[in-house]
Amino acid sequence: MARNKILSLEELAVQIAKLKKQGKTVAQCHGCFDLLHPGHIKHFEAAKEKADIVVVTLTPDRFVNKGPGRPVFPEQLRMESIAAIEAVDYVALNKWPTATETIKMLKPTYYVKGQDYKDKEKDLTKGIYAEEAAVKSVGGSLMFTEEIMFSSSKLLNAHFSQHSSKTKEFVDHFKKKWDSDFIINEVEKMNKQKVLIIGDTIIDEYHYCTPLGKSSKSATISSIFTRAEVFAGGVLAVANHVEQFAGEVKMITCLGRKDMQEEIIKKNLSKGVDAKFFVRDDGPTNTKRRYLDKFMNTKLFEVTFMNDHYIEEKLEKEIITYLKKEAAHYDIVLVTDFGHGLITPGIIKCIESLGKYVSINAQTNSNNFGYNYITKYNKASYISIDEKELRLPFGDNYGSLEELVKHLKRITKAGKIQITLGGEGSLWYEKNKFYRTPAMATSVKDSVGAGDAVLSVTTLCAYQNTPPDVASFIGNCVGALAVEIIGNAHPVYKKDLIRFMQYFLK
Repeated sequence: MARNKILSLEELAVQIAKLKKQGKTVAQCHGCFDLLHPGHIKHFEAAKEKADIVVVTLTPDRFVNKGPGRPVFPEQLRMESIAAIEAVDYVALNKWPTATETIKMLKPTYYVKGQDYKDKEKDLTKGIYAEEAAVKSVGGSLMFTEEIMFSSSKLLNAHFSQHSSKTKEFVDHFKKKWDSDFIINEVEKMNKQKVLIIGDTIIDEYHYCTPLGKSSKSATISSIFTRAEVFAGGVLAVANHVEQFAGEVKMITCLGRKDMQEEIIKKNLSKGVDAKFFVRDDGPTNTKRRYLDKFMNTKLFEVTFMNDHYIEEKLEKEIITYLKKEAAHYDIVLVTDFGHGLITPGIIKCIESLGKYVSINAQTNSNNFGYNYITKYNKASYISIDEKELRLPFGDNYGSLEELVKHLKRITKAGKIQITLGGEGSLWYEKNKFYRTPAMATSVKDSVGAGDAVLSVTTLCAYQNTPPDVASFIGNCVGALAVEIIGNAHPVYKKDLIRFMQYFLK
């Protein structure tokens, strides 16, 4: 039976060792194989012509990052499907994101890739180099097959897409106007930019609980604590996102003397971020503790630890002096204003006087609701906020978005403005023209921090004058990846963004 071909990696390693002792040659194929097609079958058959035994290792569901809704078919079904192919002798599920460790564990005679990997420079992840080094380290060699070419992503887009007809129509039109090489180049050339980021540090704590129900003696929902996770939020998350794409990143922020959280920040902040920490004596480092239902992953309630009054005048002057000195070395000043006391009127005035390209987000949240409006800025180059953050300053809940954006431009003088609209996508304004782009996400695990991720990458797009519809598309793809990440556990990686966009553009 086909199921008898499915082994654990440990079992497969033992079996391969036995076969090699018998003089057998072993070829290892590796991939996602989400939608089996004739190209895959030909690939396995070509490997069988070269070796006595063909083993196939699969990428687990949790590591598949080929686009929204992927994998379409779960790992068990994918393994069973491949095991049913005559040319395949054994199948195993990988334990790691890449095949490198698996190759070292299995020690195949040949590691077999398709012809689309023959030009190694075209492998955006550059994983093919690590895989080649791994197979050579165990005495094997890298081999390429020349099977008929198909694209699983293109087939899945055509027949299994989870997107709305509106999104499909947009993507079809977009692909005719822009090719993937141009868009990827727009992302790649961001590495020439130097970015200075200033904003509030936030430590995000996620405390997972199992709700038990209402207490018998009061109207209180009782819960059992399960576990906790801690993430770097606020300006820390933005810096981590920007570092994935820009060439140089400097971050200026303020911690609280009473509970600085230095170890957490050190652990979670990217090594590529040059950080300057100031310290206020009158409070803790801003911390938001969220209690969540373990099974539904929904927030039950939140407790915050912070002093959100403006920092003292002496500290403000120190930051302004440092900001003026450092800004000269950077192309962009990116302001992440969460309304927690760091971005004072004096610091805003300083930023607006620097003569730099200034990108701003002034966030509305439960701590600053009604007090932290984007309209307090009088000079900006690029603004990225959500719909509520646009409507609140004008007290207009139902008016035309386009008219409100124009009103915002008159106040802030921003050359480019993006309004994120959640499930409705985004609205981009530039040179008196509006561009609407639908949402690219098909599911949402956690929306916390998605706007920060979009701000981070679209700032770089705006600075280098990426065409507005391309910048908006890139931003929405970033947002779709961000809502799959729980609590800023990691940034949106450049390689994942490129793969995600390629999925759409096939």
